[in-house]
Amino acid sequence: MPLMPKRVKFRKQQRGKLRGVATRCNYVAFGEYGLQCMDIGWLTARQIEAGRVAATHFLQREGKIYVRVFPDKPISKKPLETRMGTGKAEPEYWAARVKPGTVLFEIAGVASEVAKQALSRVAHKMPFKCRFVERRHA
Repeated sequence: MPLMPKRVKFRKQQRGKLRGVATRCNYVAFGEYGLQCMDIGWLTARQIEAGRVAATHFLQREGKIYVRVFPDKPISKKPLETRMGTGKAEPEYWAARVKPGTVLFEIAGVASEVAKQALSRVAHKMPFKCRFVERRHA
């Protein structure tokens, strides 16, 4: 079951502008290793779920996986061959806004090499370039 909000104030949203770099969610907070996004765009709920499934399948119930992004933006799409002026279409899917530097997934409780392999499998499911990052200890 893909992620989506339980309840929203407004059913439809405008597209909005995506620019700049992430100022929050840009460091590893919960786990030891993370997958950091390098590009800007929308991450659909299905892509998030595919990454989560790939990581859990590889780790085989070892360690803990944290998903740091949540799809809270409804994306609507008009049907093909529809004339102009019929109003905005119903929401088709949900997406998360992602900026460069956002940490998408985190892993704790496994060795560095295992985490790197698991997160590389997750990165193959993502629609943009990602990199492996480690937690900074003060």
